[in-house]
Amino acid sequence: MDWSLILNWAFLVALLTAAIRLAVPVLLATLGEIVTERSGVLNLGLDGVMVVGGVAGFLVAYSLQSGPLAALSPWLGLLAGAVGGMAMGILVAVFAVTLRADQVITGVTLVVFGHGIANYIYRQQFSSLTARTNGLPPFEVPLLSRIPVLGDILFKHDATVYLTFLLVGVVSVLLFRTTWGLKIRSVGENPAAADTSGVKVPWVRYAGVLVGTALAGLGGAVLTVVQLRMFREGIMGGRGWIAVALVIFARWKPGLALVGALLFGLADAVQYRIQALSQIGRGAGAIPYEFLLMLPYVLTILVLLLRANTRGQAQAPEVLGRPYTKGEL
Repeated sequence: MDWSLILNWAFLVALLTAAIRLAVPVLLATLGEIVTERSGVLNLGLDGVMVVGGVAGFLVAYSLQSGPLAALSPWLGLLAGAVGGMAMGILVAVFAVTLRADQVITGVTLVVFGHGIANYIYRQQFSSLTARTNGLPPFEVPLLSRIPVLGDILFKHDATVYLTFLLVGVVSVLLFRTTWGLKIRSVGENPAAADTSGVKVPWVRYAGVLVGTALAGLGGAVLTVVQLRMFREGIMGGRGWIAVALVIFARWKPGLALVGALLFGLADAVQYRIQALSQIGRGAGAIPYEFLLMLPYVLTILVLLLRANTRGQAQAPEVLGRPYTKGEL
């Protein structure tokens, strides 16, 4: 490969800009899973939740983009994605909280169910038609977007990027600075003590699951409505599983989740950019595309392994994945 195609400022700026954008769906799902797991519920069905949110958001955005609500269609699509995620969240909560089923088996089952129902709905509506949404235009932050280099990287994205980064702070404040967050964390650490203190453990866990799956569904909708502006089978590319891994990397902290999502976004951006360059005659065949496709996932595994070998204060919630029955200690 001609390395002059890569070793230049234009490529670096484009790479970092894409990394921030590609981190958004995974970051939203990771934030949602942090909230869910802090309440003591393990949701391994995150990939299924994201794909249901993705197809729900896409269908609504596509259906409304040619009518009187065309200007609002992307936002209504994103809202529909969050609602679709919550619909899956109800299933998660019923099985994990009410029926006290095995949460690992439930999660894997919901992944299969989510992908199956999403693909079925899309095929019923569009058959083989390749439909696309209008998406959201980039929003240049006044003044800040004019800063050399940094302006192009940080301040020329669509609105979902800014809102997602804002949500990192919002989720952190809610979890660690509010009474609601204290209840969420208490039922994940010691539900018996929380129950004795008057906290309604099942309802708090339901709330944690619904908030978490709404964020995951929103992440799926961002991918289909705003970024790719299309839906197809396998479109999530395992991002739900990556989000589950990033929760562990982040040690259940929203701030560290941002770091992990950006690392994944960077690896994803690298493989997309180098694949594009490999189509140029000077770079054709230099790097097998199969290696590039697995790069983001290999990086996630390596980061997770390195993180596992370091000591930190934050650990998994004490009763994560364990159902609670009133009266048990």
